[in-house]
Amino acid sequence: MQQKKQLSLFDLSMIVVSLVIGMGVFRTPVNVAAKAQIPELFYLAWFIGGFVAFCGALTYAEIGSRYPVTGGYYKIFSSAYHPSIAFAINCIVIISSAASVAAISIIGAEYLSKIILPLDKQTETYRVAIAITTILIFYFINLLGLKASSKTQNVLTVIKIGMILTLICAVFFGGQTETVTPVFKTATGALPTWSDYGKALGLCLIAVSFSYAGYAQTINFGGEVKEAKKVIPRSIIIGLTIIVILYLAINYVYVKVIGFEELKSAESIAAILASKIFGPAGFNALSVIIFFSVMGYVNVNLLSNPRAMFAMGEEGALPKIFSRMNKKTEVITISLTVFTLIAVVIIFYAKTFDKILNYTIFLESISMASSAATIFILRKRTAHLDKKTIYTVPLYPILPIIFIAAYTFVAFSIYADDQNAALNGLYIFVGFLAIYFVSRWFNKK
Repeated sequence: MQQKKQLSLFDLSMIVVSLVIGMGVFRTPVNVAAKAQIPELFYLAWFIGGFVAFCGALTYAEIGSRYPVTGGYYKIFSSAYHPSIAFAINCIVIISSAASVAAISIIGAEYLSKIILPLDKQTETYRVAIAITTILIFYFINLLGLKASSKTQNVLTVIKIGMILTLICAVFFGGQTETVTPVFKTATGALPTWSDYGKALGLCLIAVSFSYAGYAQTINFGGEVKEAKKVIPRSIIIGLTIIVILYLAINYVYVKVIGFEELKSAESIAAILASKIFGPAGFNALSVIIFFSVMGYVNVNLLSNPRAMFAMGEEGALPKIFSRMNKKTEVITISLTVFTLIAVVIIFYAKTFDKILNYTIFLESISMASSAATIFILRKRTAHLDKKTIYTVPLYPILPIIFIAAYTFVAFSIYADDQNAALNGLYIFVGFLAIYFVSRWFNKK
């Protein structure tokens, strides 16, 4: 069944923004400040993260332009490497995305419950009920079709951008005067060397890289985009430009308003900005901001991940039923339903799933580097395409190599910082490879 081309440049640009901006912008700056120790390294990490993200955005723009298909993030691995690698990596992405949806839905429910529920009903049971209700609302919106879910996403993303811009305005309401000059300290107490700065930067980039991650999944929508070869690259570049500007601006505001030393151990950093603007009512304003971020993140994951499952069903990595599409609405109903159920089930185990998420971070770095590397293979296989009809990366192959090298550096930084998490990530990957080959063997039987 041929899918309708329903997504416009604006639709896909808003999807890019929501795939990246979730809860990270309200949390990771604390981790980055603690690892950086000095503001110069803090700003450098966010700047490098933004530059690397642009290198990746331009790389994925060309990949999406050369290979515009539904479930593209699965299919580029399957086509360039092997279906088993595509299956293993995408299973990890799907499960970690479902776990993120579950965990972030609970966080959003915690904020919302403090506004709408009396004190005696602000319990775990009610928070779980609110989280599940939020997921189910967007499940039913997605069942209406891509047009309804994408328009909903547009509204949520515009509100989210507006609210982050509002928080940035806290810088005009007075900042914190630094009472202590930040100093870079080494483990031995000796003067820091370039090696010490490099290690600290690597640890900073772990959090920064994953604050910028997510836009690669934009290529999952390739089969449903109007003029995909032009729109996919433009939307990735526009979306990421918005993200980098917002990230750099709000991190500058965090340092100016909260103070760098205080930022290292601060809690609810967005609440501090909100209180500067709205006074005592700041918490309620923040709660609304957090909940809209949650809603946008939930909806965009219900949009993206089922499309990877659809591609896996098409190629037989998952049962064919996952590639079934409603003829009237063109909704990938089975894949959407299964992904929603996974997220709902994980809500009850969200705390234990934090460990699994730590394991997948290492593999996500490898998957980003290896998926970007497919550009070298795609260029050879699609050399016959008219260059006027597709997007090509400027300064090729320098920008893709910078992106791949940066994520490889992040993977090594994770391994150096938490060897068990990295090794367990590899064990999970090998486990999914085994599942793929065992299932193929049973299918042949």
